[in-house]
Amino acid sequence: MRKLTAGLAVLMVLTLVCPPACAMSTNASCAILMDAESGRVLYEQDIHQPRLIASITKLMTALVAVEQAEDLDEVVTVKGEWLGSEGSSIYLKAGEEITLRGLLYGLLLQSGNDAAMAIACHTAGSETEFVALMNRRATELGMRDSSFANPSGLNDDMHYSSAYDMALAARACLKNETVAEICATRSITIGTRTFVNHNKLLYRYEGCVGMKTGFTEKAGRTLVSAATRDGQTLICVTLNDGNDWNDHMKLLDYGFKTFPQQVLCRQGEALGAVSVRDSLIPTVEAVTAEEAWYPLTGGEALSMDVELASAVQAPVEAGQPLGEAVWRKNGEIVARVPLVSQSGAGLDVQEPLSFWGRLLAALSEAS
Repeated sequence: MRKLTAGLAVLMVLTLVCPPACAMSTNASCAILMDAESGRVLYEQDIHQPRLIASITKLMTALVAVEQAEDLDEVVTVKGEWLGSEGSSIYLKAGEEITLRGLLYGLLLQSGNDAAMAIACHTAGSETEFVALMNRRATELGMRDSSFANPSGLNDDMHYSSAYDMALAARACLKNETVAEICATRSITIGTRTFVNHNKLLYRYEGCVGMKTGFTEKAGRTLVSAATRDGQTLICVTLNDGNDWNDHMKLLDYGFKTFPQQVLCRQGEALGAVSVRDSLIPTVEAVTAEEAWYPLTGGEALSMDVELASAVQAPVEAGQPLGEAVWRKNGEIVARVPLVSQSGAGLDVQEPLSFWGRLLAALSEAS
C-alpha cells in the first residue's frame, strides 16, 4: 500500500467570519449541537454529565422496537397488566386492538407512557426484557453515560443519560426511516385517536424534522430536535432547560451559519492510479466510491491522504477496491471514502504451460 499526501489540493480553508462557540450560551444544565452526518460536536455544555432525561427516553424505545419488529402493522392486543403507568397517556384499554405502528405514533407524538409499556411488553415479553434490549443497544451506539430502567422515562435512580449520548441515539433514529418519519409527523389520526406532535419546533423552525420532548419535575424540560437545511442535518439536545424552544432555534441557527457542510469529494472523482500486472492496460484509475461532506468553520483545515495498493493483478473488475481516501483534522480521522477501479483490465499474459501441457500441445500439433 502506497500513501500519497494531498496537501494543498484538498486543504479546506474557509473565509467565513462567524462568532466563536464560546459566544453561545443556553439556559440548560447540559446542551449539545451535533452534525448528524459526521457526528462532529459543534457546541457543547457539560455533554457527558448523566442526568434524568424524562420522555426523550422514548426515542430509544422506538428505535429498539422498530429494529426488533417483523411487521409494524401487526395487531397488538392490549393486556390489563400493561396499563396503569403514571403520567401522559393515550388512554389504552384492556382488550383493545391497535397496531404496533399506531402505538409508535402514540409514543412519539403524544408521549404516551401506556403506549411505551405496551410496546415494550409486546416486543420483548416484559418490561424487564425490553429494558435489557435498550441498554444493549445503547452500548452498541457508544452511549457510555446512559442507563435505562423503563421505556417511558419516568424518574428512577437507574434511569439516566447525557446530552452527548442522546445525540448519538438521535443519529441512530434519523438513520432509521420509520422512526425518522414518525418523529417528523405533525399530526395523524389512527382509528378513533388523533395524535398531535408536542414538538413546537415543527411549526416554528424552518427545516425541523422533529424528534422528542420530555418533562418531569425532577428532570425539568428535556428536548431533542433535528433540522435540515441545504442537505445538512443538525441535532440539538438540551437537558433541564426552561427556555428550550428558543435555545434550540438559537443553536440550530448558529450551527447552520457557522459550520456549513463542505464537499470533500464527489462520487467518481479520480484520486490516483494503480499499476496492473499481466495486462496490456498498464494502470487503472482509482475513483471515489461515494461522496463525502464535513462541517467546517472559518480558518479550519483538513488534510487528505490517498492510500492505494502499489499494484493489482489482472484481471481487474470495474468497482474493484483499490484503497481509500482519508481526511484528518488536527491528526484525527474525520472522514474516509473507499477508492475503487473506474474501469476493468483484462488478463493479457498467458501463464507458462506445465510439462504435460507442453507435451499435449506438441502431440496436438504433430497430428
